[in-house]
Amino acid sequence: MLNIARLAFAATAIVAMTYQFASLNTQPGYAKANFFSFFTIQSNILAVASLFALVLVPAARRTPLFDGARMAAVLYIAITGLVFALLLAGLQEELQTTIPWVDFVVHKLMPVVLVVDWLVDRPRHRLPWWTVLAWLAYPLAWLVYTLVRGASVDWYPYPFVDVSELGYGGVLGRAVGLAAGFAAIGAGLLWASNRRALR
Repeated sequence: MLNIARLAFAATAIVAMTYQFASLNTQPGYAKANFFSFFTIQSNILAVASLFALVLVPAARRTPLFDGARMAAVLYIAITGLVFALLLAGLQEELQTTIPWVDFVVHKLMPVVLVVDWLVDRPRHRLPWWTVLAWLAYPLAWLVYTLVRGASVDWYPYPFVDVSELGYGGVLGRAVGLAAGFAAIGAGLLWASNRRALR
């Protein structure tokens, strides 16, 4: 039943993202790369991949690397939900998620699904503390990509990384705050996961 639920939620997220992409793609001159530049979309893709991996890999065959990658997906999608709730709620027009059910799936449903799945099917391995630093590498790479691409195409996916409005100093200041939040939540996730690990 758990694997059936995982497949159902993964399919729901795929349908939501595909529907949103198809809707945006009808707009003249829409840059397809913009869609995939949203951290929301990337974290949802990782969440879907994580759910499929959990279905395909039996619990007994899951390695520490598997658990670490799975928890990274949980962290990223949980951050997506928290950042949306705290900083971006009401900005659906700017975030290009004006379709209510799509907005619900990618910003609310999938974060809850991944966290609940992690609670129900606990990890097997305890992981070292530096795992948190490894988890931070991806958001940092996303930020660098966003700033470099934004300078080229004059488009930024979120207000807090909009250099044209905030300047590089303003963006980096907010990035430091978000990184601290990432690290704190990641550390809490790692601590809780290690306490719940089977071995």
